Amino acid sequence: MPGRLLAALLALALCASAPLAAAPLVLKDDYRSPRNGERPVRRATTLIVLHTTEAPAKSSLNKLCERGEAHYCVTEDGTVYRIVDKEREAFHAGRSMWNGKEDCDEFSIGIEVVGHHDKAVTLLQIAALRELVARLKRMYKVPDGRVVCHSHIAYGAPNTWHKKKHRGRKRCGMLFAMPSVRSRLGLAARVAYDPDVKAKRLVQADPELAEVLYGTRDTMVAVYSERKPSLSAAPSKPKPAAPKAVVKKTKPAAPKAVAEKPKSPPPKAVAEKPKPVAPKAVAEKSKPPVATPVHKEVITVKTPPPIVKPAKPKYVVQPPEEEKGVLSEIGGFFKNTAKLIIPKKKEEPPATPVVKGKKLTKPPQILTRDPRDLAALEAMPGYVKGGPVSDELSPYRIAGAAWRSPTTYYYMNGRIVTGDRVNEKLVEKGSFIFYKK
Repeated sequence: MPGRLLAALLALALCASAPLAAAPLVLKDDYRSPRNGERPVRRATTLIVLHTTEAPAKSSLNKLCERGEAHYCVTEDGTVYRIVDKEREAFHAGRSMWNGKEDCDEFSIGIEVVGHHDKAVTLLQIAALRELVARLKRMYKVPDGRVVCHSHIAYGAPNTWHKKKHRGRKRCGMLFAMPSVRSRLGLAARVAYDPDVKAKRLVQADPELAEVLYGTRDTMVAVYSERKPSLSAAPSKPKPAAPKAVVKKTKPAAPKAVAEKPKSPPPKAVAEKPKPVAPKAVAEKSKPPVATPVHKEVITVKTPPPIVKPAKPKYVVQPPEEEKGVLSEIGGFFKNTAKLIIPKKKEEPPATPVVKGKKLTKPPQILTRDPRDLAALEAMPGYVKGGPVSDELSPYRIAGAAWRSPTTYYYMNGRIVTGDRVNEKLVEKGSFIFYKK
């Protein structure tokens, strides 16, 4: 019995010491997209594209499920959710191109990893992603060099800053192009260059991103590097060399150090330090009083700001009393009529006429005083005759703001109506308007 317990403990210790234990891959269908039925079956699979969600798991899964924008999604705890069936198209690539072929959704599988393009994902995600990618590689015979990130295939359309199609700042999944991360994923090869930029189908608009995708820039070495044991072996070499040098130096250095001790009796230097320093320090202390008025001057400079505070009332503008007046509606607008207040005429409204059993809304006011006819209107001094009213010439276009004035008269087929009683919609075509100049 003790032997079995010892063997179990030993096996557990070996598993714990492994850098990335192969955990079982957990696949869930909790967020399977309703778009599966409408998506076409993919004709070929030559790329595996790795993305980063740039958002938390919950919101990312909801969006991916609703729109069917990935085949798989790997959360922080290493759980893999199936979104779109692996044999169908998932709309994950967007505007994309690889080796002259656009719309990479037609020949690629998209895997979303919950995280950000410039931050490390968890080791549980790395372990799950490693197993998932290995399965898909075997299934579709995709080589390591065709496991790319979204930044490898996405491109930008011509715009104000880039006149041609270009590899822009689409950095989604950028960390999966770094050697330290790819080694953790079991990928021995990577993309060496951009085939579309090389063929001049696209231009490179982000040199920094290109250095990550195809160069030596790797910001994840400190997190995912598997060469940490070699770093502990490196400092062991200088350790044996150090004692040898110390032994050689201590033999001759010991007598010299003993000989130097009697030569060092100059305790006089200790006595000399207080002699010059003490009086000089005392003499310098008498000088600071000169600096005190300088501080007073600085304080006086800070006092002026309170004087600025009473300047606030200057910005308060109140209208003068003489500008106050009443508002009267003229021509559909409100105008201040402080200088000219036109009192309303106190006239009893005429009886409302009935036409076919219905009441008129605004019966025109027929004048019962002069002027009584067209000749009298034309003879009135200081008045202008305008018109006739038509579809092109409205009362407002003829008389302006005076079209509703009580001193304005409308001559409509023998009737004379004042402007304050007229209804613009009921003004008959061919009517003339008489208004003051």
